[in-house]
Amino acid sequence: MFKIGYRTLKTALGTAGAVAIAQWLDLDFFASAGIITILCVQKTKRKSVKDSWARFLACLIGMIFAVLVFEILGYHPLSIVVLLILFIPTTLILKVQGGIVTSSVINFHIYTVSDLSVNLIVNELALIVIGIGFALLVNMYMPSKQNQLEEMQAKLEKYFSKILNEFAKYIRDGDSDWNGQEITEAVSLLEKSKNQAILNLENHIFRYEDVYYHYFKMREKQLDIFERMMPLLTSIEHHVEQADMLADYMEELAEGIHPENTAHIYITKLEELKISFKQMPLPTTRNEFEARSALAHLVYELDQYLIIKQQFKPVKEYRVFR
Repeated sequence: MFKIGYRTLKTALGTAGAVAIAQWLDLDFFASAGIITILCVQKTKRKSVKDSWARFLACLIGMIFAVLVFEILGYHPLSIVVLLILFIPTTLILKVQGGIVTSSVINFHIYTVSDLSVNLIVNELALIVIGIGFALLVNMYMPSKQNQLEEMQAKLEKYFSKILNEFAKYIRDGDSDWNGQEITEAVSLLEKSKNQAILNLENHIFRYEDVYYHYFKMREKQLDIFERMMPLLTSIEHHVEQADMLADYMEELAEGIHPENTAHIYITKLEELKISFKQMPLPTTRNEFEARSALAHLVYELDQYLIIKQQFKPVKEYRVFR
């Protein structure tokens, strides 16, 4: 289905506005203001500001080189060779190479006119300011990604809850028809979520940390623990009383998955579970010993899982999770 994205719409409106203003001011090459706007519209606010500054600086440098080269060597194709040989390395050194194309538009105007004057310089500066200005103006609107990030967060937490419930079921019953699909989908969702969180950060010019990104990184570390737990689960071949106790705890933990940092509650309950295990009679058979050893390792991994969550602290200035 044909769909027009917000960036396409912004580019179209910004380009039309830049051309209209340049034409209203009766500037020569007024359509070039629209070209500059198209080149400067970016995916995020921060990238737009950074890119616009680079293009503006590159245009100024390019104009200086163009004036010097064309006035000294004349207005012919060999002068363009010299101009680019000097100009392009300079932009690379100053790290404003993103403005090479934009600057070239201006430089070729000077070449086309072949008659340097104050009016020409003012004309080109006006085109640059109008083109970049409209790009910045339309890029000030960026749709919020907060709802999308919250949806990803909620979906991920459902996966985590499902995984823990399936782990509990396997510990209790020793068998499961679960195919582990939620783990695979959680890995894919985490990658997408982190990318969206980075874009969300890039749309806040004066923000340098993003609570969503830290949240998804925290969940990524926890998912690694789930993957380490799976072979431990399959190694349990003998059912013991402690398995039911740990399964009950994991089901309770699955119910309590949410963005709020309540890990300390479950850490306390896990410590109580450890004490209960220690107070129970020692294993009397090899099978019981191996099963309880695997369960003890699972308890350790759950402890690490909760410590990771406990260390997650949302930045106060940002929106507090529900």
